[in-house]
Amino acid sequence: MAIRFAPARDRDILARTVSRRANLHPRTRAANDNAYPADDQTLLIETLRHFAVHGLGSAEQAKSKAMFAAQTGDQISCQRWLSICGMLDKRMARHLMADHAVN
Repeated sequence: MAIRFAPARDRDILARTVSRRANLHPRTRAANDNAYPADDQTLLIETLRHFAVHGLGSAEQAKSKAMFAAQTGDQISCQRWLSICGMLDKRMARHLMADHAVN
């Protein structure tokens, strides 16, 4: 069975559509942009190591460790785990701060 390529009839329509989509929201940033300052490399390294150990459940692990640190009164560890959770899942970290009043 032969496989044949059938190109679009009007390639300019495709080019215009793609360029329009790219120009719709010029102020939005790509999801993979680095939103953290370059001098925060230690936190990034800790987060990557935590992710290497726990995998896809690493944000949930960081959340539970932040909650435990908050319950024991260790604010420094709580902030560290909250930052790690925020780097892995911003929404989860925001909910943790709002729902449980973790500072």
